[in-house]
Amino acid sequence: MAVLAAAQLLDELMGRHRNTNPNEKIKKPNWEDPEYCKYFMVKFCPHDLFVNTRADLGACPKVHDDEVKELFQRAETSYKKSQYVEEFLRFCRHMISEVERKIQKGKQRLELMNSKPEGPPMTQAQTEKNQEQVKLLSEKITSLVEEAEEAGTRGDVEQAQGLMKLCDRLKEEKDQLLKQQENSHWSMTAELAAAQEKQMEVCPVCGAFLIVGDAQQRIDDHLSGKQHVGYFKLRQAYEEMSEAREKEQQEKEKKRREDRERDRHARSGGGGGGGGGGLGSDRRDRERMERDREQRDRSDKDRERDRGDRDKEREKERHRPVREEKGGRHEERERDAERHRERERERDRDKDRERERERDRERKHRKDRRSPHERSRRRSRERERH
Repeated sequence: MAVLAAAQLLDELMGRHRNTNPNEKIKKPNWEDPEYCKYFMVKFCPHDLFVNTRADLGACPKVHDDEVKELFQRAETSYKKSQYVEEFLRFCRHMISEVERKIQKGKQRLELMNSKPEGPPMTQAQTEKNQEQVKLLSEKITSLVEEAEEAGTRGDVEQAQGLMKLCDRLKEEKDQLLKQQENSHWSMTAELAAAQEKQMEVCPVCGAFLIVGDAQQRIDDHLSGKQHVGYFKLRQAYEEMSEAREKEQQEKEKKRREDRERDRHARSGGGGGGGGGGLGSDRRDRERMERDREQRDRSDKDRERDRGDRDKEREKERHRPVREEKGGRHEERERDAERHRERERERDRDKDRERERERDRERKHRKDRRSPHERSRRRSRERERH
């Protein structure tokens, strides 16, 4: 621990790269490296809150770097960053649960200390009478034990057993009287102690015992102590981050619902009549026509490129030296090339026919989707034109 503390002190004074050579390339810090403390980057490190207290967690084995913390704060939201935040909240929740259990045990301890014994205390005359009865019962028990031994020696087993049962009942009565006397003594002692001692309470933040009505200076010393301040900071950070996280989740859910509503209205708005639906359909028709035009241009460019490639291939075939069987093989290649060109032309014609059918379907679809009011206006314009 001492070596680690000294190394951290040197890092603060001379920097992390104090042992690197002047010519050595220095690695840029990255908040995703495992050597850096996740808790320090998110908010603060709990190991620094309770130094030299009963809740001391020891020195943190990770590196605390303000530059890396700034990089983490400026980084965009990602899954790994959210995991760091989740781990910090989990650690805070664990420590708060432990101190809550400590507070609960302290309250139970105070309730046990403040509880009064059952029954009022005995007076002096009752105590003397109780002692006389205990003394008589002890003498009677002793005599009964001797009689039972004599009966057992004579062989009278039944009489010996009866005497022993009577002896057991007298012993129970004697124990009850002794317990009553002891409770009376404890009640008197507890009342005296309660009168002398001061009333205690448990701190609801750190679980420490406090004296009710103590001097203000002692109360201020407790409130400014490391343990109280550490647990207060821990609780405050956990509540703030939990509220911010819950608010962020609610905003995301709200945005998601708005997007779903917008998509639903966009899908259902195309089938309705009126100006809004007509404008949306016209815009979609123009976009579709633009896509068809771009597709035709690309297909024309592809055909031109294929035609240029075929021309180049024919030129190569024409100038290629023929070594053997010149006539037959050359004619065969020409026929194969002609068949290939014919198939290409047939495919191009099929594509053109398919595009033409697609355009006819789109025109028919647009015509069917026009509102009755628009169709009536078009018919009236046609009648006026004729």
